[in-house]
Amino acid sequence: MVVCRMTLMVCKMKRSEIEIEKKTKWWKLKKEECCEEFRQKLRQALGGQVVLPDDWETTAEVIRETGRKVLGVSSGRRKDNKETWWWNEEVQDSIQRKRLAKKKWDMDRTEENRQEYKELQRRVKREVSKAKQKAYDELYTRLDTREGEKDLYRLARQRDRDGKDVQQVRVIKDRDGRVLTSEESVQRRWKEYFEELMNEENEREKRVEVIES
Repeated sequence: MVVCRMTLMVCKMKRSEIEIEKKTKWWKLKKEECCEEFRQKLRQALGGQVVLPDDWETTAEVIRETGRKVLGVSSGRRKDNKETWWWNEEVQDSIQRKRLAKKKWDMDRTEENRQEYKELQRRVKREVSKAKQKAYDELYTRLDTREGEKDLYRLARQRDRDGKDVQQVRVIKDRDGRVLTSEESVQRRWKEYFEELMNEENEREKRVEVIES
């Protein structure tokens, strides 16, 4: 019988070595001045067209590039990070306390410290589940309103980033509240949104011309 003894060296990647994904700051579209600048730059990039081309892939790339230039990009995040847009103060506070409890247990492995850490783990899971459900319920409600248009665009960006995996986004509705299920109808709704976005500027310019005349 031959016995072989092996030693494996495992190197842990440093945080700085982990691939970083930068994100366009689409949330800035909630600010009127940013939305206005984005609208103008997008129209220029599309050659002054108000009606978007039928080639959605080409149009989407123009929209992405305009967004990066006008709105900027974030410094990036680790790709294995979970989405956190739905976090609230309670969740953040609980997660911070859980991290402190983990450090305490790592330094002093007593049963009391272990129980404290485990209890905070369970509490965080409950609060995360509750906060996420509340955030998604509010999001779906807003999609039925005029104010939900910007949320619709954020979902469009999420679909573009994650492909067909939309991270629990259940439905997108048209202007009449009907649920859209096919990829074609969803893309058509996004196209309508951007056409409306650029047409708002046209209507504003017409009103100014009437007043000045």
